Amino acid sequence: MSILQTHRIEKHFQEGREVVPVLRGIDFAVDRGEIVSLEGPSGTGKTTFLSILGCILTPTRGEVVIDGSTVGEKSLADIRKKSLGFVFQQFNLFPSLTALENVEYALNVKGLKKRVARAEAQRVIEAVGLADRQNFLPRELSGGQKQRVAIARALAGSAPILLADEPTANLDSQVGTQVLEMFRALAKQENRALVIVTHDPKVRTIADRVVKIQDGALV
Repeated sequence: MSILQTHRIEKHFQEGREVVPVLRGIDFAVDRGEIVSLEGPSGTGKTTFLSILGCILTPTRGEVVIDGSTVGEKSLADIRKKSLGFVFQQFNLFPSLTALENVEYALNVKGLKKRVARAEAQRVIEAVGLADRQNFLPRELSGGQKQRVAIARALAGSAPILLADEPTANLDSQVGTQVLEMFRALAKQENRALVIVTHDPKVRTIADRVVKIQDGALV
């Protein structure tokens, strides 16, 4: 069974008196260890769909199923903590925390404390090749290094599903390629599902499957 599925997902937004349909009945599934590139023109609903996959938004109609269980509104926060890791386009690091502390804080939010959180944070920081930068603040890191911290934060806690929104958008070509290679290695080695929303054609070099959204539907 797929680790993440959606059934007939629809999403509408209210703009004044008008109801604007953004997603139109999307069926989707991704397996453990699979990397999916989610592509499409701007404004077609990619980020909205990713937010629904990540239990940040709720669908107007349809359902999200994670590891065999249907997601309900009351369970959103717990699912985000236990099952999902996010990599954001703008990194979203706390400027006053070191690379290690940024990852450790994410683990604290998930319920891990003190020594356990610190040990796990150090493990994933080392996994993304930043052991020698773990005590640096975000302002002391390059764009590629910040993205590696963001990836480490997503990996921390062994969430089975990783979701990334334009993870190479703020990186130069060489660093972007390195980050993608790291994504693929980590997803395969740790058997995690990975969904990447992107306009970057390089993502196809690591993807097992390309899915396109157009006018709010999969094509």
